[in-house]
Amino acid sequence: MSMIWGYARVSTPKQKLERQVDNIRRAFPDAVIIQEEFTGATLDRPKWNGLETRLKCGDTVVFDEVSRMSRNAIEGMDLYEQLFDKGVRLVFLKEPHINSDVYRQAMDVQMTKQKETGHASTDKLISTITEALHDYMIDLAREQIQLAFQTAQHELDFLHKRTREGVRKAQADGKQVGRAEGAHVETKKAKECKPKILKHSKSFGGSLNDEELKQMLGISYGSLYKYKRELKKDPATP
Repeated sequence: MSMIWGYARVSTPKQKLERQVDNIRRAFPDAVIIQEEFTGATLDRPKWNGLETRLKCGDTVVFDEVSRMSRNAIEGMDLYEQLFDKGVRLVFLKEPHINSDVYRQAMDVQMTKQKETGHASTDKLISTITEALHDYMIDLAREQIQLAFQTAQHELDFLHKRTREGVRKAQADGKQVGRAEGAHVETKKAKECKPKILKHSKSFGGSLNDEELKQMLGISYGSLYKYKRELKKDPATP
């Protein structure tokens, strides 16, 4: 049975996977989506590696955009060619012109025109033409994928440039950029845990000791003690 897979990847901790996942689900509601948090400094992608070993002829892999498939055009093209030859369908939602179906359909149209003639020399020529056609389609795909990567990189560079310009302008206008020195940011986990600590901890009149509280909240001792210190400083703001 053929499978439809979605692959979503982020390169930095600040990036979010939700947008990619939503786009894939919108186009392919039945896709099984693999999500990976991956940094440029880490060469290995364990979840992708696991998925790649499971892919078989007839399967489909959906990416939000081509840059999610790999870190660069050379690596991406090698992977594209391997999966193409394996019979795996590749779909790029933002660059549909490089979907593998585009090239495979063109090849199929040409190959259906080639028939065995029973003449050895002619059949050998047809075989040579078929192989050349495959190489031509792969070369065409390579050019388009490299162009797609270059476009994606250009857009990213432009975004970074505009961000830097915006930061410099804000600083020139005397505005605070980023977190103010000494500012405290409450995490979602802290907001969930602190009211429970105030209610149940013996340190605040409750009935649970630290071990029982740690088990109930599912946090480490370090986090528990940190939250308790902060509560003792300001119990009115859990």
